[in-house]
Amino acid sequence: MTPTNSTALRYAFAGMVAMAVAMGIGRFVYTPILPGMMEELHLSPANAGWIASANYLGYLVGALVAAGGWAHRRERVLMLAGLGASTVLVALMGLSDTMVAFLAIRFLAGLASAFVMVFMASIVFSHIAAAGRGDLQAWHFGGVGLGIATSAVMMALLVTEHAGWASGWLWSAAISAVGFVVVALLVNEGPIAYGEDAREAALPRNRALTKVILAYGLFGFGYVVTATFLVAIVRQGGGSRVFEAMVWMVAGLAGFPSVWLWQKIAARTGLYAAYALSCFVEVVGVTASVALGGYVGPLLGGLLLGGTFIAITALGLQAARQQAPGAPRRVFALMTASFGLGQIIGPVVAGLLAQASGDFFLASIVAAAMLVLSGVITWSAAPKSP
Repeated sequence: MTPTNSTALRYAFAGMVAMAVAMGIGRFVYTPILPGMMEELHLSPANAGWIASANYLGYLVGALVAAGGWAHRRERVLMLAGLGASTVLVALMGLSDTMVAFLAIRFLAGLASAFVMVFMASIVFSHIAAAGRGDLQAWHFGGVGLGIATSAVMMALLVTEHAGWASGWLWSAAISAVGFVVVALLVNEGPIAYGEDAREAALPRNRALTKVILAYGLFGFGYVVTATFLVAIVRQGGGSRVFEAMVWMVAGLAGFPSVWLWQKIAARTGLYAAYALSCFVEVVGVTASVALGGYVGPLLGGLLLGGTFIAITALGLQAARQQAPGAPRRVFALMTASFGLGQIIGPVVAGLLAQASGDFFLASIVAAAMLVLSGVITWSAAPKSP
């Protein structure tokens, strides 16, 4: 094994752990803990939606701030700061019980997770590119699924001990602290620099790029309703606490290999067709989670959500980079803004619809419609063959 290859593997593994901590746990552990919070603190679905949206607003702000040039050569320090902050903020959630505190903490946690997402990607991708191991990107993104699956196992164990909702946050912080140490030890330098950064070109003004950006926002709305409320849907349907954890674990395990799988599909069908197809597959899962009763609906919902949403995120960014190859940072910022707006609006609308209708059926159908639109619009943006 060459030194560059072993270095690429080390950074890909570190990226996987960082994504598990900041995204799989830092952002998404809210989903399996939420039903307990709603029950014990008497939070309404609308309150739950506002707390989720505060996190996504923080992510949007963090991603846009991180996309600027000011962070050049500070990536490692800022990534570790984000990872450390994510760990502390997860612990603070377990020590709080007021709506104001939850909103503030989740906003800051979103900010921290965005810093990890942006800066860790720049570090990891530069090292694996230098080693010619672009295939290892799938490891990095797979960390989101790994974190979700880990938090599901943790919740299953806590449920058997009849632990309260706060224990979920505190144990999540303990797991995150271990991940922080692992990443700090493995990542000993920032991105590989190739001379000074040249000034980016302006974004091209074309209809295809506009379509991709709009579709990404609709995807943000469409995926986030199920990603936020899936376990609450299971509880509302009378599922056991262990079954709740099982559904979330299925989502995580499906997420782990999803980027690798959909990249293989994209190589055969084309990038835009793969994006559309994955949106349509997710529609089936979102609809099944509320339309099919018993064990089948939620399990299918978890499987198809986990098996698509991380991959769609990656495919969308690839499509945008293809449309604007000379402005990767600017197009990343615009895509993140669109995606961020979608996932900020999604939980609020879903929470209000659930509160008005008494369940999550209508909210999930609206989300499914957004995913269909996202897929169709992206498909229509594909470059035409000469």
